Parts: sequence; structure tokens; C-alpha cells
Amino acid sequence: MPSSSLADYLAKNYLTADPVPERPKKKRKKTKQPTDADEGLIIADDDPPDLRTATSTTRNEDEDSPYVVNAGSAEFRRAKKSSWKTVGGPTSDQAAADAILASAAAESAARRDDDEDAPTIADTEDQDGPRMESGARAGLQTAEQTAAMMKALERRKKAESDAYLKQAGKDAAGETIYRDASGRIINVAMKRAEARRAEEEKKAKEEAAKEALLGDVQRREREARKEQIREARAMPLARTINDEDLNEELRARDRWNDPAAQFLTTKKEGVSVSGKPLYKGGFQPNRYGIRPGHRWDGVDRSNGFEKEWFAARNRKQRIGELEYQWQMDE
Repeated sequence: MPSSSLADYLAKNYLTADPVPERPKKKRKKTKQPTDADEGLIIADDDPPDLRTATSTTRNEDEDSPYVVNAGSAEFRRAKKSSWKTVGGPTSDQAAADAILASAAAESAARRDDDEDAPTIADTEDQDGPRMESGARAGLQTAEQTAAMMKALERRKKAESDAYLKQAGKDAAGETIYRDASGRIINVAMKRAEARRAEEEKKAKEEAAKEALLGDVQRREREARKEQIREARAMPLARTINDEDLNEELRARDRWNDPAAQFLTTKKEGVSVSGKPLYKGGFQPNRYGIRPGHRWDGVDRSNGFEKEWFAARNRKQRIGELEYQWQMDE
């Protein structure tokens, strides 16, 4: 019996032989068009699969012995698709952020170009030299230097004003809310209005108190001054000696210690300036020449200052006259 028949017989009755594997059919690879979502970081393996696979089993040189064909390499070749996944692909939010960054970079570049195009001061002097109160450098300046300095000053003022307006807007938006002990919100504007109203009322009371301290004569004189100011609009600019109104005003004015006051014949006797009757008896003199009213009971209720004042004045005058006489005798 030939050897091939013996091998078939033994394999049929006593052995479980592995079936001869069929060669798998190769599938045609479909090329997929790359999309924006597939773009990103891809790690490709360049090593050949034979280097990572285990060493192939040695085939038995005996032709009669059965052997198993290595199917692992075929399966590896067939599964050529990489198991790596794309990580960090661009999304819509990332694209919008990239667009914002690009626009900001373009604006900064344009601003830098404008600064470069602006006229510069080309000199070797120190830029931090002495400056005046207005911010200008001291010394002679050229037209280009003056123009550049004015532009820089305008830019600085504009930046300061923008920063101030921005800070003011933040303060207005973030205004502090005050509450009382019960938790109710306190209206700060209303409280300020009430404080302002209270201050105005206080000032009005002070003015009323000052007004109450004035006498009838002071009030009448104040009203007369106001009337005189109103009449001054139609009054001529030059007032000569023949002005009757001015002469009457000066003649009717009372002056303290006027030696010619006793010669006036137009003065009303027994009647005050306000038109009320006066006291007809004797009274203690005062420096203003004010007579008591007709209701005075004759009791001096002063602190004696007027009496002491007249005594000191008379004493000083007498001493001065004596000194003059002694000088003449010598």
C-alpha cells in the first residue's frame, strides 16, 4: 500500500486533521473623501506587520506529516484598517474662536501699521527730558515734533476719557443696594433728596433768624437800596453838583457826631425815622444818637458800655489837649 493511501487511512480512522484553509478573498478598498471633521492628529504605523508577528512555525520537512498553514499573516494583511482614532478634531466653537483670534490679530496689525506710519521724532536727544506743566518738552521744537506731540496728547486724553466712561458705566451697573434692619431696600436717591431738602430748610431757618434780628430801620434801608439799584438803570452816568436827588439823599442821611446836624431845620421833632413818636424826657446818650421810644419807662437796662465808652473818649481828648498845652509852654 502506498504511503499516500496509508496516510489517508490513518487520518480517516485515527486522526482529526485540520481542514486545509481556503485563501480568503481580498476586498477592494474604498477611498473615502476626507472631511473637515476627519482632519486632526493621525498616527500611522509604518512598521511592516511581519516584524510584530511572532516567528512562523517551522514546517516539518517530512512531506507525509500534516501541517497547518499560517493564517495569522493573512488576517493581518486583510485587516489593514488602523485602530487609531482621531482626537481633537476642529468643532464649530473652535472655528468661531479661531475666527475671533484672527480678527483680533488683524486689528492689532492694522493698529501697529498706523503707529508705524505716524510721524516720529528722529533725534538723539533724551525723550525723558524736562517737560512743562502742559506735558510739552521744554526747548525749541520743530513742526514735526509739535505735530507728533499733539497727536500723542490727543490719543492719551481719548484713552483716559474712554477708561473713565467705562469705569463710570461699571459703577452705575454695579450700584450697591442698601437695606435696613428689616430687609427692605433703601432708596439712596430718595434719601439724598431728603437730606438736600433738610439742608435747604436749615438754611431758610438761618436766614429767617438773621432777618428777625434786623430792626425796622435796617429793613427799610435794605429795601431803599434795592429800589435805588432798580432806579439806577435810568439814571445818568455822570452825577453833578446840581443833582437834586443826590443832594436830598446826602442831606437826609444821619451821620454820627455830625457838627452841622443841629442846624438842619427840616428834621422832624418828636418822631422817629419809622414815623413813631419818641420819648420826650432825658435819657443816657449813645454813640448812634438813637432816642428811646415813647413807651420807655425811664429805667436804664444797659450794661453801662455806652457810659464807659463816652468817659474813655472824653478822657483821651482831655489828655491830648493837656499834652499840647505843655508843649507850647516849653
